[in-house]
Amino acid sequence: MIRFGLRLTLAGGREALVRLAVIAVAMALGVGMLVAALAGLSGVTSQNDRYGWANSTVEAGPDPLWWQLRIDGFDARTIGRVDLAATGPQSPVPPGLPRLPGPGEYFASPALAELIAATPPAELADRYPGRLAGTVGDEALPSPDSLVAVVGYSPTELSQRPGVRRVGTISTVAPTDCPGGCWAGIPTSGLQLVLGVVAAALIFPLVILVGTTTRLAATRREQRFAAMRLVGATPQQVGVVAAVEAMVSAIAGTAAGLVLFLAFRDALAALPFTGAPMFPADLALSPPLALGVAFGVPLLAAVAALVALRRVRVSPLGIARRAAARPPRAWRVVPLLAGLAELSYFVGRRPSTTDGQIVAYLSGILIVMIGLMVAGPWLTMAVARIAARRANGTAGLIAARRLAGNPQAGFRSVSGLVIALFVMTVAVGIMGSLNADRAKELAATGSAESSVLHTIFRDGLPAPTGDPVPAALRSQSGVREIAVTRRPPADQPPPREPLGEWGWPTTLASCADLAVMATNGRCAPGATTAWVYNGLQGPDGWNGVWPTADVPADRLPSLAVDSIVTYTDGTRAAIERARTTLALAHPMMYSPYTDAEWNAESTRTFAGWQRLADVVVLASLAIAGCSLAVGVAAGLSERKRPFSMLRLAGVPLRTLRRVVALESVTPLLAAAAVALGAGLLAAHLFLRAQEEISLHPPALSFYATVLGGIAASLAVISLTLPLLRQITGPEAARND
Repeated sequence: MIRFGLRLTLAGGREALVRLAVIAVAMALGVGMLVAALAGLSGVTSQNDRYGWANSTVEAGPDPLWWQLRIDGFDARTIGRVDLAATGPQSPVPPGLPRLPGPGEYFASPALAELIAATPPAELADRYPGRLAGTVGDEALPSPDSLVAVVGYSPTELSQRPGVRRVGTISTVAPTDCPGGCWAGIPTSGLQLVLGVVAAALIFPLVILVGTTTRLAATRREQRFAAMRLVGATPQQVGVVAAVEAMVSAIAGTAAGLVLFLAFRDALAALPFTGAPMFPADLALSPPLALGVAFGVPLLAAVAALVALRRVRVSPLGIARRAAARPPRAWRVVPLLAGLAELSYFVGRRPSTTDGQIVAYLSGILIVMIGLMVAGPWLTMAVARIAARRANGTAGLIAARRLAGNPQAGFRSVSGLVIALFVMTVAVGIMGSLNADRAKELAATGSAESSVLHTIFRDGLPAPTGDPVPAALRSQSGVREIAVTRRPPADQPPPREPLGEWGWPTTLASCADLAVMATNGRCAPGATTAWVYNGLQGPDGWNGVWPTADVPADRLPSLAVDSIVTYTDGTRAAIERARTTLALAHPMMYSPYTDAEWNAESTRTFAGWQRLADVVVLASLAIAGCSLAVGVAAGLSERKRPFSMLRLAGVPLRTLRRVVALESVTPLLAAAAVALGAGLLAAHLFLRAQEEISLHPPALSFYATVLGGIAASLAVISLTLPLLRQITGPEAARND
C-alpha cells in the first residue's frame, strides 16, 4: 500500500502534482518560519552570553587578574572596554585573545580597529595607551560590529584605581544581576518573551495556510478513498495511502523549509532586532532541533491526514450521503472570552519568572487566536442571516443563504487573514505603546541634549576633591564652559522641595559657575551656592530659582566631586576630544556621555523591536494572502458542480462572481472587526500586566495598513473569479 500511495501521489496526474507542490510550498514556509523562530530563541541567549566575560566578578582562581570593566562611547555607539593586569603566569586569558596584553598593549575588535584607523587620534586612539597588539576574536564579541577593547596595564598602576576588582575565573554566561552596573545587551528574559509571542504569532497563520492547502481537491480525494473502500480496501489500507500522500508533501516541504532557513540565515542574523546584529552561527540549527522538525512535521501531517479520514472510515458511502452540517452555536465565543479573561487575570499579578511570563501571556494570546477560529463560523452565520433578511438581489440572497447553510466553509477561506489582522494589531499595539511610553519618559527627563558631556562620579567609590577638571580640557577647541558639582557634606541634607516632576536636587554648585552656564534655573540674589541636579538642568517647562545652600562657596573645593558638566559646540570632534581628555584623567566604569547618547542604546533597541513588529505584520499579511487565495480557489473547486448547474439553469456568470465575492467578503469584514477589537484589547491587557502601562491608540498609518490589507484581500479574491468560467462548463455538471 505504501508503493500504491506513492504512485497516487507522484503519478496521479496534473492535479496531484499541483496539489503536492502547493502543500510542499506551504510546508516549506511553515517549517522555515518555525525553525527561524526557534533558532532565534537560542540565538538571543548565545549573543547575550558573549557579554558575560567582560562582567566577570569571581576572584577564585590562580593568579587573579586586576580587572576593571569600562563602558566607553563614540558617536552614540557603545564601546565595551576591559582594563586588566596579569599577576602571574597562570592568570586567565579572556576569550577571543591569543594572550594577555602587556602594559602598553591593547587588543581591539575588528570594527573598533577600523574606527581607530579612520579617526583622528585625539578623538579615539589616545584613549588606549601603547600599541595595537591584535584583534579580539568573534567568541568575545556579541555582534559582528561590536566595539570592544582589552587594554593591558601593570599591576602596580591598575590596582590603585577606584572600582578595580580581582578576577580569577572568566565568566561564560550573561550576568543576571548588575547592582554596580555592567556591559550587557537586552535582558534575555525579555527577548525570549517577545520572541515566544512572535513565534506563536507567525506559526499560527502558517498552520492555517498548511491546513488550507491540504483541503485542495478534498472532495475528489474523499470520493477516491470511498471508492477504494467499496472495492474491498480496509480502513487501515486507506489510512496508509492517505498517510503516505500527506508525508510525501510534508517531507518535501520540511526539507525545502530547512534549506530555506539556511539560505536566509545570514540575512536573518543581520537584522538588529536585539539592537545589534547576530553572527549567523548564533542561529544554529542544533541536531535535536533539526531532528525534531525533520521527523515531527511529517508525523503530524500523517496524523492530520488520518484524522481527516474519519468520515470515510465510518462508511464507504459516507461521501455520497453527507448529512447537513449542524449550525454553530453561541458557545463558540466562550474560548475567545476565556483567552481575554486569562490575560486580564495577570493584570497586577505578573509572574516573577520569565518562564512563568511566557506561559501566562503566550497561552492567553494563543487561546484568543483559537477563540477567533472557533467563534468565526458562528459570527459568519449570524452576519449571513442578517444579510439574508436584508438581501435585495439574486446574488446577495444566494450568497447569504449559502453562508448561513455552511458558515464553516465560508469562514475557513478568510481565517488566515483574520488571524493575521489580530497578530498585526497586537504587534503594532504593543510596540507602538512601548515607543510612546519611551518618548514620554524622554520628555519627562528633559530634552536629549547632544552637546553637553556629563562625567558622573558614582556613589560608593572614592571621588576626587579640589579641581577635577583636566588642564587640557579648559583650552581645548570646541569646549565652551565647564562646571563642577559637589556632594553635600553630611551635616547639610538637601531641602525636600521638589522642582516639577523630578523631585528635589541633591548636589551643590557654585552660583559663579551657574551664572555663565546655559541652564534653565538661576540662583537667588546674593546666594553663592545652590542646590542643583548634577546635570545643571531642571525639568522641561521649569525656569525658576535654585534652592540656596547654606554652604560657603570657598568650602566647595574640599567636598567630593559629584559631576563635571562640559558644554561643547556640539560637533563630533569637540565631543570626542573632550571625552578622551576626561576619560584619561578619570578612568571610571562609565565614560563621559551626553543625554542623547544615554538614550541612543534604548532607542536602537526599540527600533529593533519595531522592525521585528514590521516583519511580523508583513509576514502575517503575506501568509494570509496566500491562505485566502488558496482557500477561495479550493472553495471554487469544491463547488464547481453546483455552480455549473446554476449556469445551465440560466444564472449569468457575473451573478455567480458576485455570489463568490459576497461569500468571501461578508465573513472577512465581520471577523476582521472582531479580530481588530480583540487584538487591541489583548495588547492593552498584556501592556498592563507586563509593563504597567496602557495601550497607546495606534497611529493613522496602522488603520491605513489595515485598509490596505483588506483592499489587497479583495484584490486576491477578484483574481480568483476568472476561474469560474473555466470550471463551470457543461462537462462539470454531469454525474461521474
